[in-house]
Amino acid sequence: MHIIKLVKNHKVLTLSLLLIYASASAQETKIEQKVDSVLNLMTLKEKVGQLNQLNAGDLTGPADEKNVDILQEIRNGKIGSLLNVRGAKITKELQQEAMKSRLKIPLIFGQDVIHGYRVIFPIPLAEAASWDMDAIKLSARTAAREASSSGIQWTFAPMVDIARDPRWGRVMEGAGEDPYLGSAIAKARVLGFQGKQIGSLDAVMACAKHFAAYGAAIAGRDYNGVDMSKRQLWEVYLPPFKAALDAGAATFMNSFNTLNGIPATGNSYLQRDILKGAWGFKGFVVSDWGSIKEMVAHGYAKDLKQAAQMAITAGNDMDMESKAYDTYLLGLVKEGKVNIDDINEAVKRILNKKFELGLFKNPYRFSDEKREKLELNSSINKAASREVAKKSIVLLKNATSILPLSKSTKTIALIGPLVKANQDMRGFWALSWGKDDIPVSLYDGVKNKLGNKTNLLYAKGCNINDSLTTGFNEAIETAEKADVVVMAVGETFDMTGEAKSKADIHIPGMQEELVKAIVKTGKPLVVLVMGGRPLIFNYTAENVKSILFTWWLGSQAGDAMADVLFGDYNPSGKLPITFPRSMGQIPIYYAQTNTGRPFEEGKSPNYRSTYLDMSNSPQYAFGHGLSYTNFKYSDLKLDKTNIALNDTIKMILNVTNTGKYAGEEVVQLYIKDKVAQPVRPIMELKDFQKIRLNVGETKQITFYIEKEKLSFYNDDLKWIAQPGDFEVMIGSASDDIRLKENFTLIN
Repeated sequence: MHIIKLVKNHKVLTLSLLLIYASASAQETKIEQKVDSVLNLMTLKEKVGQLNQLNAGDLTGPADEKNVDILQEIRNGKIGSLLNVRGAKITKELQQEAMKSRLKIPLIFGQDVIHGYRVIFPIPLAEAASWDMDAIKLSARTAAREASSSGIQWTFAPMVDIARDPRWGRVMEGAGEDPYLGSAIAKARVLGFQGKQIGSLDAVMACAKHFAAYGAAIAGRDYNGVDMSKRQLWEVYLPPFKAALDAGAATFMNSFNTLNGIPATGNSYLQRDILKGAWGFKGFVVSDWGSIKEMVAHGYAKDLKQAAQMAITAGNDMDMESKAYDTYLLGLVKEGKVNIDDINEAVKRILNKKFELGLFKNPYRFSDEKREKLELNSSINKAASREVAKKSIVLLKNATSILPLSKSTKTIALIGPLVKANQDMRGFWALSWGKDDIPVSLYDGVKNKLGNKTNLLYAKGCNINDSLTTGFNEAIETAEKADVVVMAVGETFDMTGEAKSKADIHIPGMQEELVKAIVKTGKPLVVLVMGGRPLIFNYTAENVKSILFTWWLGSQAGDAMADVLFGDYNPSGKLPITFPRSMGQIPIYYAQTNTGRPFEEGKSPNYRSTYLDMSNSPQYAFGHGLSYTNFKYSDLKLDKTNIALNDTIKMILNVTNTGKYAGEEVVQLYIKDKVAQPVRPIMELKDFQKIRLNVGETKQITFYIEKEKLSFYNDDLKWIAQPGDFEVMIGSASDDIRLKENFTLIN
């Protein structure tokens, strides 16, 4: 409507829009007619076959579950989709087998393209630290171009689970703790993967996962149950899924966990009532690997047959690797235990996507070896990976402005077990490409940056999990010869990911003892911490002057780290998840509610909500991240301080770069509802802008606050805004608020 108002000849534009909508509607109708025509030709066995997805590789899943008769099953029309097949040549060959089936229904090829395909990008949690939607979209777009050139049409990403417990290994795969930021990132990733539209040759179907609340697994233990109120579900854990759906996500994947006693795979409330009902989702739902079968282990189904019945009835369309549908659905329909309408609905949803992908017209259209050769590992794609990696690095501390380092430094000591690590830079959930796939290590990145101008010294010091200090002396001697020391400590790639939950998230082994030994040399020191989750490194945090958290940054990791170390890129990352001081603080997140006895720093802790042995505050808060320059916030003005329910507040402020370097800042807007029933969090992220400022430059930032940003779910799950007083807070992090104002929402 805003666009139409700005155009003089709005009648012409309105007519044009109507024609576009009519064309889209006609296209949908045409596909529906084609789907119905195919469905009418299918036997029940062939329908069941479309609901069956099998593993045709050995990249993921249990090693003892190999499919030896897969070609014959394809010819018999017993498979609708394959996963873990990659390469234009082999996908074409397997599609040719599908063309030998009676109805010649094409296959969909799926793959876990999580953070890059051939060129690896930073892990998703690292990308979330960029707070840069264009960069995140670029990552997904590049991965989609590469994967689609290999005959893949479907990725099992993005993972949009909110995670507030860093013990959970899959925290690395998502966007962190906040539903607002998580929703923005979910949208960016879906748009990146799917491009202009489903069926574009440079796009893949997205799959929003894991539906739902998987990130709230009790005790942070993977696959564990989840127990929460429906209000918390709708308020915190569902918004990123809704954002993914609104962005056009073609598919959803359900989760391994139970939700309030019901496995997600057999959960009608999630799949039928919410996703396909209230939200009107038109795509299809796939189970996670073997999750139908796991309902037996949950104690929810007595056997695989009952699990198949429960899953299809609850709205799970495709069975990934349980073989439950293939084995039992035919009999369940004949016995009257499964309604044929549920089968038909699931098949239609899958066929619809095959038509959208253009596979009925040309089953081999994605399997183009020439395009594959040009696309994979191109210089453009590697440059994109480096760009996103730079933006993902978070400067945690720079107390004496050691950073950026001078390129004219004569001698630099590179110390630590991850200095020369390359495969670890790939992170978890990255496809392997053999000997030719060697990410750039920190050592090589620094060497590439400085050439022969600087003398580089190296000492490993210790291994990741060492309990001995035998390498310390060499590391100390090496440090003492240098002008500056750069250390690399943290985790290996296989310490965080699926099935990698940890009861202790301290930096492992003797690594902090090694840091302590180098600190004692008195040499200028920069520590890079590498990992896939928030880690605890209290000694380093308190005693090292300059710290970068570099996650796992992908194929171009070392070059990106060198760009930041030497000031060719000014770090701009902000933490998308809270870093605790202690395991005892977990779960810890910024948007907590107050208690009846809140603790205030500097006041007596007696009979207050606090710990006897440490502060409530985290080591590093949500939104934290520094720059080599400084930003001044000033002149916050609201155009009104009283608004009606359907009104909008416009607020403006100035941000000035007062430092010595050009840089980017993420300006964060939080809101506090001072009095509400039920109680609201002490602060909630409701908007942000990432801006770039040259030295001395000032930019005026504009935010808008309307009813939507003030609304929440009440106990009846109604989306409401309650009149009352609010506080708006704007700052550089959730614990670094620079400007505040109050306003009132009136009836």
